[in-house]
Amino acid sequence: VPNPAQKTLFSSSFYYADETPVPVANCSAKEYNSNPKQIMPFKEFIQYWREYIQNGHSSPKGCLYVKDWHMQRNFPKHNTYKTPIYFSSDWLNEYWDTIEVDDYRFVYMGPKGSWTPFHADVFRSYSWSANICGRKKWLLYPPGQEEFLRDCHGNLAYDVTAPVLQDKGLYPQFEEACQPLEIIQEAGEIIFVPSGWHHQVYNLEDTISINHNWLNGCNLDIMWQFLQEELSSVQREIEEWHDTMDTCISIHHRFQVIMKSCTGIDYGAFASFLKTVASNRMSFLNSCPRNADNCQDLLDKSLFALGPQHAAFDLQRVLHIFESMLSNEDFKRLDPSALSFKPEELLQEIREAPPAEGSAPVSAPYS
Repeated sequence: VPNPAQKTLFSSSFYYADETPVPVANCSAKEYNSNPKQIMPFKEFIQYWREYIQNGHSSPKGCLYVKDWHMQRNFPKHNTYKTPIYFSSDWLNEYWDTIEVDDYRFVYMGPKGSWTPFHADVFRSYSWSANICGRKKWLLYPPGQEEFLRDCHGNLAYDVTAPVLQDKGLYPQFEEACQPLEIIQEAGEIIFVPSGWHHQVYNLEDTISINHNWLNGCNLDIMWQFLQEELSSVQREIEEWHDTMDTCISIHHRFQVIMKSCTGIDYGAFASFLKTVASNRMSFLNSCPRNADNCQDLLDKSLFALGPQHAAFDLQRVLHIFESMLSNEDFKRLDPSALSFKPEELLQEIREAPPAEGSAPVSAPYS
């Protein structure tokens, strides 16, 4: 008897996506600390999945898993789903939508046995994951516990359930790690993963899920701390080679380039990210739409639903982080051409933003 995932996939529900190339991970293979990926037409993956099920959830191709598919971006007119309001204060996707480069909204589709190796989410963002159908098992570790799950070379474990972690020579601190929080996620349930919680996830059945990475004023300081730590790590690794590098190019510029290649963002892009969020909030507070019908776009409607006090809070958080950045020595070393605006002028603009009714002025100290 077909399960809900099979009924959904093998019906005509996704006819419009047949020829769409989708990213497919091979869960049966390891590449560094992840699974190797390939691109294949969606209909080819569906055919593979049919055969995989018919063969007792086995295939010479391995266990394949559609991961990180930007379905919403590929088919914006289909309005496949709406983000729950609890997760709608989403600066990360707001920014990437604005610059029209990327997004962090994904659909995952995988057969029973597919899984995701141990990791923490991009930029130390939050994530939420909604099971449309199927069941998942989550193993989650609080921030800091991942340090006990590194091998003797400092590499993070690929699979925290693997017997090799019992080898004290390879994983000398494994016994100090706490037991993971284990959660079984049923169909129709949404799980929220806080910033910095490393996790490993299994599909216990054929499963379809929606997953977003997201950031906002409540975990912005964690992202900023993460970026500082990443830059420090790059500096430690590279400084011993400093004398062999081309002195015509600033070593500090090199640090930023390498950090961006590793994490996906550098200090200049982070500053632009904050500017985008601040500009959107100031525009919203200045226009003060009286009802949703007066909102110009989806972002305004989202800000309206959250309310002006929320927008004012967002500005306070941007102000707080920008003030920290301006006192940061590495940020001071940025080439001015790396920024499309003057941070000091933006700070003044934020401080002068009109307060929301019932809120303290934006320039009031953050607590």
